[in-house]
Amino acid sequence: MIKKFIDKLLGKPSAKAPAKSAPGSVLGKRVEVQVADHGIDPSLLDERAVRVVQTLTDAGFEAYIVGGAVRDLLLGMRPKDFDVATNATPEEVKGLFRRAFIIGRRFRIVHVVYGRGREHEVIEVSTFRALLANESAEQVSGNEKTSKSELAGKSHVVDAEGRVLRDNVWGPQVEDAARRDFTVNALYYDPQRQLVVDYHGGLVDAKKRVLRMIGDPEARYREDPVRIIRAVRFAAKLGFELEPKTRAPVKACAALLANVPASRLFDEMIKLLQTGHSLASLEQLRKQGLARGVFPILDAMLNEQGELFEGVRGTFVRQAFEDTDLRVREGRGVSPSFMLACMLWHEVLERWTRIREEGEATVPALAQAIDAVFDARIGDISGRGKLATDMREIWMMQPRFERRSGSGVYTLVEQPRYRAGFDFLRLRADAGETDAALADWWEDFALGSDDERAALLDEAREADKQRRGGAKVHQLPRKTASPKPATLPADGSEPVSLDGGPAKKRRRRRKPAAKAAAAE
Repeated sequence: MIKKFIDKLLGKPSAKAPAKSAPGSVLGKRVEVQVADHGIDPSLLDERAVRVVQTLTDAGFEAYIVGGAVRDLLLGMRPKDFDVATNATPEEVKGLFRRAFIIGRRFRIVHVVYGRGREHEVIEVSTFRALLANESAEQVSGNEKTSKSELAGKSHVVDAEGRVLRDNVWGPQVEDAARRDFTVNALYYDPQRQLVVDYHGGLVDAKKRVLRMIGDPEARYREDPVRIIRAVRFAAKLGFELEPKTRAPVKACAALLANVPASRLFDEMIKLLQTGHSLASLEQLRKQGLARGVFPILDAMLNEQGELFEGVRGTFVRQAFEDTDLRVREGRGVSPSFMLACMLWHEVLERWTRIREEGEATVPALAQAIDAVFDARIGDISGRGKLATDMREIWMMQPRFERRSGSGVYTLVEQPRYRAGFDFLRLRADAGETDAALADWWEDFALGSDDERAALLDEAREADKQRRGGAKVHQLPRKTASPKPATLPADGSEPVSLDGGPAKKRRRRRKPAAKAAAAE
């Protein structure tokens, strides 16, 4: 009796009264696949994930490496992340590890943390979940953000469209497998026995490179519309084809994505474009009719046909994505802020040009353009502040690169975000948007010695002099005491407002000289 009461509190279904399964679902049949048939190479395993499994099994629980990690291992790939599934509750998992944290409301999971700082690793541990019918769930009208008070204390909740907002009812492994999205993600691997457990033919689908939804695809998309984006991502990343029944409802169900919180949708877009297959992901979105109307940021960089624009604009974004994909494949870090800055740059550029043509000064016009694009394309999402700061710095550096005189050049190369700003300039030059010689000059200046930098500054002054028809650049500030130079640079920028360096120093030097002349 006490055990039943405890199980009820923890959300475990009763053995005598099993939870009602979702209509049309197939629980599947447990098939154990030996190493001779699955061929997983143990050297591709993460020793910390294996340690988590061993700790749980030593404590008397079931535990397996699960999901995408098993799929990648079957394909001979080293997984980027390792997840573990177990019949231990989150509280029981947390009690077995020194550094473990229960997170999440929609799905409660445990992060087991090894190491510290940049070298730390997180093994995500989830509890086997029961497969429940939506009819048995409590229903709310809003979403996670708008219905927080209604969701408090509830374990199984859906919204009016059938999207699952809470799913924290524990169950057996066979039900946990049935509630996973695709067959290739419903595989469990026991590293100690080198055994793969397969309930839905995921091993065969992985070998055939087919992405197949478990259960009724339309119902599964309604439970969680983000599965649509996941299908696109896996197809692009793995080179899989969507099985016809899995693909059929995608376009019709895409409207359900409008009710997904903006932050979650934004995170899914970042995953889509930063897994090393960004161009393939764009092609998959276009193929499934999802290229436009789903992500506002993509709408800014794709034409009406869902393709990159022709000319410099499209070349710039394509090169940015190719560079991102290359960095991922080489195991180097990628910055979402840099990628987003590339994706939105030409919309910023268009707005900036228009505002300047209306009479606004260069820098304020750029700031206004940036704010307008942030509001239109990113909105109020979690983490926008940090992203916005990094993107703004990259964009605001671009007009400063046009000025190659005075102390401002030294200040610029010493900025923490200089490298990102320069990489952006180099990308613009490679795409044919700006002069390649400008990017070469800044690269040489940043890497040069003191003498080399002085020579580069002399070279830049001579180039400016020729561009202005032979006028002596040093004579311009002497024509007036106005804080603005008499002749603006070629791009129409206002040097004093950008760094305030050279002109102010010359005015300070002239003031004592004027006093000396008056004294004579």
